[in-house]
Order: sequence, then C-alpha cells, then structure tokens
Amino acid sequence: MPSVNPTPRFFMSAKDQRLFFLLQTAAHRLKLVADAAMLDAGGLTTAQAAVMAIICGEEQVSQRQIASRLGQRESAVGAMAERLIKAGYITRTRSETDKRAWILEPTTAGRQALAAMGTAFAPVNALLDEAFPGEEAERLGASLRRLIGLLERPRMSDEDAAAD
Repeated sequence: MPSVNPTPRFFMSAKDQRLFFLLQTAAHRLKLVADAAMLDAGGLTTAQAAVMAIICGEEQVSQRQIASRLGQRESAVGAMAERLIKAGYITRTRSETDKRAWILEPTTAGRQALAAMGTAFAPVNALLDEAFPGEEAERLGASLRRLIGLLERPRMSDEDAAAD
C-alpha cells in the first residue's frame, strides 16, 4: 500500500519568496555578466548589440521601428543611436518618405563589431543552462512569458475600478 503524506504542502507567496527582489537581482547581475562578455568580444553592450542586429538585419530601419520592436521609448533609442554614431558603428539620416523619421544604417565598423560578437553570448547561455537544466528552463521560460503577458495587459485605473 502506498504511503500517504499526512502533511499538506503549502506554497510560499511571491512576497514570502521575495520574487521581485530576486528577479531584479538576477536580471541585474546577468546583465553585468552578459555586457562584460559582449564588450570584451566586440565593444558593444547587450542592448547595443540588439539594436545593431536590427539595423544590420533590415534596410531603411527607423529609430521608431527599433523602439517598437524592442519595447523601448524612441528617446532611449535616440540616445543609444548617438552613442553608436560616436563610436562609428552607424549613420543616421532623415527618411526620404517621412521627414520626421530618422533612418539608421550600419557602417562597415558596425557590421564588424556585431560579427565579432560571434559566440560571446555562449557562456551566458551556459550559465543559464546550468542554473535551469532541462525542463526547468522550459518552465521558467513559460513562466516569464506569462508574466510579461500579464504586465502588457492594460490595467484598469483606480477611477475605472471604482466605477464598476
């Protein structure tokens, strides 16, 4: 006869686990490790490499399009574009079809910097694979996608909630 565990299992809440703090701390430390690996390999941070990948992968891409794809404000992409221009990795010109839009294009040096990234991210992925082996990575990925979806849902304001 199988044994029965008489003690019910209670799960700790997000507050009890301090999940917000843990997520913030892990994300910050992971970003530092990833940025260091990327800077060593090609002189770009992970954020800059993401922008460069979009610019190198598409023709006539605007700051607005990059901001939309990355879920960032256009002003943040504009500031990053300034840094990439100063580094000699991209050029910025006015769109011929929309004079309000800036078109970002890679320079040869920018393409070379992105190519140099090569396998620089491999140690970061190895670290994640070590921390979350096999099915744990799948569960974590699903959980984080669910959280992102919840965060992207429109929230009712206090006034709307009071009206209901």
